[in-house]
Amino acid sequence: MAYDEALADRVRGLLAAGDELTERKMFGGIGFMLRGHMCVGVIGEDLVARVDPEDVEVTRLPHARAFTFTGRPMSGFLFVGPEATSSDDGLRAWVERCSAYCASLPPKAPGDSRRR
Repeated sequence: MAYDEALADRVRGLLAAGDELTERKMFGGIGFMLRGHMCVGVIGEDLVARVDPEDVEVTRLPHARAFTFTGRPMSGFLFVGPEATSSDDGLRAWVERCSAYCASLPPKAPGDSRRR
């Protein structure tokens, strides 16, 4: 599955470059990793958002739906449709939400792929 490269470029422009930010091909798209944690990604035209799994309100935001890439919903991840990310402000709000959540997590050690 191809991913929206223009959306990925817009996400790149919003994330602060540095040693703690890396990119990884995943799920047929691209993931942006912050301190070793998946932060946001792009699959097709959708943003993949890493959110606090305890924040049930975020799941009710317009154009957000469960991340069910494997057929089962993954707690703490959402698909966000292009209607919510087409504007710069809309995309910025999602990227900031995801970045803030990932920044609250302890950094992963290199090579640590365990979910947290």
